[in-house]
Amino acid sequence: MKRLCICLLCLALLCGCGSRENVERERFSEALSARHDLRFTADLRAEYADKSVTYRLRYEEDPQGCTLRVLEPEEIRDMSLRLDKTGAQLRYDEVSLDTGTLDRYGLSPVSALPALTKALREGFLESSWVEEGQTVWELTADDGLRVQVWLDGDLIPQHAELLSDSRVSVICEIEDWT
Repeated sequence: MKRLCICLLCLALLCGCGSRENVERERFSEALSARHDLRFTADLRAEYADKSVTYRLRYEEDPQGCTLRVLEPEEIRDMSLRLDKTGAQLRYDEVSLDTGTLDRYGLSPVSALPALTKALREGFLESSWVEEGQTVWELTADDGLRVQVWLDGDLIPQHAELLSDSRVSVICEIEDWT
């Protein structure tokens, strides 16, 4: 009987922890979904099979969609990509840049930040844990993409890793989340 009580107590504690994380996750998701003015900067590293490529990007939303602006590398500084309901439009003095895809789902450096924000809004919480004082959520998006995001005590994203086919494809250091 004693063992049964201990097992039930442990189960109740585990369920309680999971539900608290789910409640935090739901509140975060609802608050982010209600916003259309999200802005942040990310140092992004894309991991291709044969190379790594780094960018510094600015993500800015409005009610119609989002704009990604390149801050680095300098050669393509101020190139921007506009994503909205009508599609995508790349702008930069008539120069085109093909970054290629990182996986079979079409993930690319320019689609990584919109995919991250979509996962934060709509992704399913697979698991959560605390690492070096930060909450970590592992989210699954509807297109097979997994996202691990590290959040500070105020649930502001600080770091994210986008995984496809069980490998890290994009690593983001996030700052200026507003």
